[in-house]
Amino acid sequence: MTRGTTAVGARFVELDRGARRRYTVVDSRIGALLLVGDGQALTGIEFDLGDGHQARVGADWVADRAPLADALEQLQAYLAGELTVFDLPVALAGSDFQRSVWELLADIPYGHTTSYGRLATRLGRPSASRAVGLANGRNPLPIVLPCHRVVGASGALTGYGGGIDRKRWLLDLEQRQARLPLEGR
Repeated sequence: MTRGTTAVGARFVELDRGARRRYTVVDSRIGALLLVGDGQALTGIEFDLGDGHQARVGADWVADRAPLADALEQLQAYLAGELTVFDLPVALAGSDFQRSVWELLADIPYGHTTSYGRLATRLGRPSASRAVGLANGRNPLPIVLPCHRVVGASGALTGYGGGIDRKRWLLDLEQRQARLPLEGR
């Protein structure tokens, strides 16, 4: 799945399935985040939804901030409005369809939105907007692969794994920084 740099600055690399997962939990402007990597690439970002992160940490994972330091620094800069394009290797585990949706997310520029239907059409499956929405909801790298930039056909804010308030916050941050109107808002 190796692909060049995308609009969001993600570089897709192969997941090292044999590597022991490294993780760290960090505070951020939008709550605690669990960052996960395979030692070479970022493989996951999870929001704290009030249940803490410990239940989602694998038994064989190692608490190790060092391999995630660059991702952490870039996420903090993005959330502070100081970074609009990441420069990170990312590795994804998912079905071929999910990965194709997640790769399309990486092509949505900072400060812009698109709809589930438009993503489905770009995949060559215009009637698959619901399936695109499900894949979007399983995105393992929210923020970096900006699923928050996907809105309903009318421009309405629809579901987000981190909650609608976080989605609104992220979109508002980008709109302020990019000074671009959001579609349908």
